[in-house]
Amino acid sequence: MTVANYCMIVAALLPVLCAALAKSGGYGKRRRDGGFDNHDPRSWLSRQTGWQARANAAQANGFEALPLFFAGVLAAQQMHLDQGRIDLLALVFIALRVIFIGLYLADQATLRSLVWALGVATSIALFFA
Repeated sequence: MTVANYCMIVAALLPVLCAALAKSGGYGKRRRDGGFDNHDPRSWLSRQTGWQARANAAQANGFEALPLFFAGVLAAQQMHLDQGRIDLLALVFIALRVIFIGLYLADQATLRSLVWALGVATSIALFFA
């Protein structure tokens, strides 16, 4: 398995991490006291504010970013492009996504959008690796 393939697994797990962060403030509390409601998790998450709401938004964005990244990696590998370059671009994508999540949680909207754009560009670059 290549580094890029491992990066696909990491990329798929990053939104799950964001979901855990978004829900973390509700763990250990009773539902009636505002604790996490696993019977209606989407509704509960929609009522969150601050960094927890941003973590939930980062989760959604993470899932949205997966198809283009996965397609880029798989297309590059199918075309037998340089694996070293594919691996490097995949690692850059993961680094950008981690930075993106941090910026989202810190409410740094402009920088976050710039990093998001770089991540999209990295996914597109995979098609031309």
